[in-house]
Amino acid sequence: MAPEKDAPLRSDAQRNRERILEVALAELTCSADAPLSAIAKKAGVGQGTFYRNFPNREALVLEVYRYEVQQVADTAAQLLETHPPDQALREWMNRLAQYAMAKAGLADALRTATTTSTPRGTLTKMGHGPVSSAVDLLLKANEEAGTIRPGVTPDDFVLAIAGLWQIDPHSAWQPRAARLLDLVMDGLRAGAPGPVTDD
Repeated sequence: MAPEKDAPLRSDAQRNRERILEVALAELTCSADAPLSAIAKKAGVGQGTFYRNFPNREALVLEVYRYEVQQVADTAAQLLETHPPDQALREWMNRLAQYAMAKAGLADALRTATTTSTPRGTLTKMGHGPVSSAVDLLLKANEEAGTIRPGVTPDDFVLAIAGLWQIDPHSAWQPRAARLLDLVMDGLRAGAPGPVTDD
């Protein structure tokens, strides 16, 4: 009986945590110094709930970063369920571009929160695994469908789209990102064998 009583609390706690992360992303993207009390208030949670989830600014900023990376990574499988592989890949690239621009906005907060106590390479490790898995999933689906050239690795893909991180997020970045990603997609399609048929 006790677990049934606790289950709603767990889902409430999860919703509170997600709401804090969504508000924190928006607030920290606008201002690296956004007060934690203001984030808690906008998320509609008390100070106790906030600090139970995130004992300090560093914990919050790192979790916002990890959460965003995971959200982007998770969309790969969702897109493959509803789109042909090449369309899923191109749409996922758009999501990655949006993430890259948000991360650029978060850069000051990340720098401030992680300068002293965070071990070197923490952010890279947090981001690399989920994104690499998502890219691998998308590339394999496309290779099997014959919609991209064979043999493209996740590392090849990440190098090809590295230009995203050179675009100024405070500019009209969408057209530039779309052009870059279209060029990458054209490159991936060059040499594609075409759809596999059962003759």
